Amino acid sequence: MQEGPTPLTRQLRIREDRGHTVVEFRGEIDIAAATEIASTLDRITDRPGVRIVIDLRSVEFFDCSGLRLLYRARSRVLERGGRLHLVCTHPLTLRVFRVTGLSRLLPPQATLEAALEQPEATSGSL
Repeated sequence: MQEGPTPLTRQLRIREDRGHTVVEFRGEIDIAAATEIASTLDRITDRPGVRIVIDLRSVEFFDCSGLRLLYRARSRVLERGGRLHLVCTHPLTLRVFRVTGLSRLLPPQATLEAALEQPEATSGSL
């Protein structure tokens, strides 16, 4: 069952969809936003076996602070036997993912539907 998004901050909305926690990042994800988002993301990724989709389609700007958030979330989910998938369509953000190698660790999907339908594998390998 899909619930409406819960706005936690200007940059973060969370909802449940088909057994996944969908975390939607919005606006500019810089050091200030990352500071606001980090504790909530840590709380979400602290559950054993959690299934998370991080949706970046509403992100306008994404810097290294955002990369740190994603990498930390991935590590925490893997440690707890969960799954983490990523949705991203912004060309500049996708380029940053390719250049840094994050796209190999978290292969981005173009749609939420595609991310929700991903097989049990948690993420790629370096």
